[in-house]
Amino acid sequence: MESNRILNLVEQAQTGDREAFGELVREFETTVFSIVLRRLRNHSEAREVTQDVFMQAMRKLPQLREAERFIGWLRRIAVRMSINRAVRRPNETPRSPETFNSLRFEPTNPLDNLVRSEQAGEVWGGLSRLRDLDRKTLIAFYFEGQSLKQMSDEFDRPIGTIKRRLHTARNRLRDELVDMQPA
Repeated sequence: MESNRILNLVEQAQTGDREAFGELVREFETTVFSIVLRRLRNHSEAREVTQDVFMQAMRKLPQLREAERFIGWLRRIAVRMSINRAVRRPNETPRSPETFNSLRFEPTNPLDNLVRSEQAGEVWGGLSRLRDLDRKTLIAFYFEGQSLKQMSDEFDRPIGTIKRRLHTARNRLRDELVDMQPA
């Protein structure tokens, strides 16, 4: 978009022209989104903050003294709001899978519990037949909730190697579970 057109749209939007502001939003939405996403690293949060940035810009646009500074002004709002969101975001704490299993709201019956128990027993049986490295890799990731980085540090291997090990170990476990099924 040429700079004269942007200036005209900014000046029109400053006088309350919503269509002009809508054009500015369409023009700079991807730019603002990428700025916010770079800081938050979460697509849904970035979309939400991007909307908030444009709401803030719409409210404060009449205070912008020099229309030619609109792009930099908008970027500063995006950076400030994304930093505020990142700082105020609650810390994420890892939880064990059992925590989430206890949060189910669906009623269970004894048969469901028995089936779930048998399935868990089959998974553990399959895990016990795997090689030690495969078993340790799967347990660290799925049962202990370790991140790829944590596993990389623990196993003293690059993250790419850990990803390959997880893929291979999952396939071997799947094969073990298939072999356990009655014919």
